[in-house]
Amino acid sequence: MSVGKIQKALRALGNPEYAVHSQRFFKTGKGEYGEGDRFLGIRVPAIRQQVRSYRGLPNAQTLKLLRSRWHEERLFALLLLVDSFNRGDNNDQREIYRLYLANTQYINNWDLVDLSAHHIVGGWLADKSRRPLYTLAASTSLWERRIAVIATFFMIKRDDFEDALEIARRLQHDDHDLIHKAVGWMLREIGKRDIAAEKTFLDAHAATIPRTMLRYAIERLPDVERRKYMKMKTTD
Repeated sequence: MSVGKIQKALRALGNPEYAVHSQRFFKTGKGEYGEGDRFLGIRVPAIRQQVRSYRGLPNAQTLKLLRSRWHEERLFALLLLVDSFNRGDNNDQREIYRLYLANTQYINNWDLVDLSAHHIVGGWLADKSRRPLYTLAASTSLWERRIAVIATFFMIKRDDFEDALEIARRLQHDDHDLIHKAVGWMLREIGKRDIAAEKTFLDAHAATIPRTMLRYAIERLPDVERRKYMKMKTTD
């Protein structure tokens, strides 16, 4: 099993028309958050099928793919790491977690973060100190901050909201729309499980958090509740 074989299999699945669409969708233009990223044009389900075919690839080989210039090869590597993490023992998981955080410069678009961070970072930290989440949340890297937010989804799904709410509080005035969306999403997920916990946060912060964050957070609330929180909004 070789990296070259995997690259050949992935590139055979590429669709130039979809690649052009992806470059627009993931904001790869000059000055945009995904500037310079390159796409083969492969949809996620097809990449997942390839992951099942190449289980057991050594982490050193997976790392080569994670450092690829092609977005889908990086996504393949991350999904393979998620699969290995979920199937591995404690030592395997520790190695994957450390590899992940040592290579965040390659986890450099929102889909790459969203499909991996809660499994690996959240999964590893679930029964440990959450301090690394706060280090990530304070990073100058947009993607590390988003990793911090999305990692808390693992805990949220287990009705553990404390760190998600604290990171939301710390990032409520972040200057990037992708953090606004991620925080709002996690607040909405909290609300699915404990509406009182979400509303306590919103009662304290709805007036001043970014409008996008608020809209994401209240998306599933009843109309009357959504209107109430939108009327509280005083600043962007």
